[in-house]
Amino acid sequence: MNERFCFERPSLKRKDDILAYLNEFVEAGSPINGTGSLDRVLQGCPFEQVLERCLHMEDKAYAVQIGRCPGKTFLLIRKNDDRLIGTINIRWDLNEAMLRFDGHIGYGIRPSERGKGYNKINLYLGLMEAKKLGLDRVMLSCDASNIASDRTILGLGGVLEQCEVDPCDGALTHVYWIDVDRSLERYKYLIDSTI
Repeated sequence: MNERFCFERPSLKRKDDILAYLNEFVEAGSPINGTGSLDRVLQGCPFEQVLERCLHMEDKAYAVQIGRCPGKTFLLIRKNDDRLIGTINIRWDLNEAMLRFDGHIGYGIRPSERGKGYNKINLYLGLMEAKKLGLDRVMLSCDASNIASDRTILGLGGVLEQCEVDPCDGALTHVYWIDVDRSLERYKYLIDSTI
């Protein structure tokens, strides 16, 4: 069966799917990335409040007011079974701190769906959205120990710019830059049949 994927914005109709997705990370003891703070529900915040914050983050004035950079969050949905496979958060107008270790894009794939190449699809679709937002180059980072994320970024044309310890968490961190247009053109064969 040929799997097909699309992006959706988080919504109330996906509440149960999002909660199940987040709980899978907790059960696996895995860090959660790319949710645009939807994971705040795990700290007891009401889903509706977290969803509203997530969707309002694309408004620069709102984001700045709460000390953040504007961003858009997407759910990676496998169309064949309507399953939430991953999330991605794309940020712009980054401040200096974000350009040091955080970057324009954070992403994740649910633990039970890892190792199937889905994050390349996730990141490629994310690069398409980054282009729509006017981003020519994007910065991504990952812990040096996260081999899968390293491979995903390198697999879509990431160029390693630095490798140093992130003072926020003490982890050795790889920082990459991707030329959006070049990657979209060069790697489109990876996902042409999946969207």
